[in-house]
Amino acid sequence: MPHILQPSENERFRPTLNTDGRPHPVENILAVATLSLGLVAFVATFFPGGHVVASWAGALGFGTGLYSQYISATTAQRALNIVGLVAAFVGVALGIARGGFLP
Repeated sequence: MPHILQPSENERFRPTLNTDGRPHPVENILAVATLSLGLVAFVATFFPGGHVVASWAGALGFGTGLYSQYISATTAQRALNIVGLVAAFVGVALGIARGGFLP
């Protein structure tokens, strides 16, 4: 029974969003897009003129994340969605507070 507790020697760890064993290409793309837009929005808030990018990327990331969370199929996708949604929300909130959607 010890082989159940640890992975075998020839089995490598591979991170995947398809933890149920079935492919979900649309859900995976939306989850990664949500995370990417959220990170762009969050990082853009650190630059003086980045409020426009932060506002738009955050708003798009938040909308994409809500839809992606609605259609997600696995727990790994939902985890990426939540991280992306939080980053997008913080980015859009700080972007609006620092100047909004227009330059």
